[in-house]
Amino acid sequence: MEYSGNLQRQNTILGIWRIVGQYANHALFDVPDNDTLHEVLSGFPMYPYMSITVTPLAKHPNSIR
Repeated sequence: MEYSGNLQRQNTILGIWRIVGQYANHALFDVPDNDTLHEVLSGFPMYPYMSITVTPLAKHPNSIR
């Protein structure tokens, strides 16, 4: 919790949601590049046991933010 909490306070993790009925979650990360994302993910204590799928996102042209 400490590692994840720090990432949330630093706005590296913008949101985290539990997937109902599974021991799994979805999280939204804001990082400058793939190397930084790898560093962040590999810093989780459970990293050696995690199954991770990464979906890169790009700004949508209709976004007002």
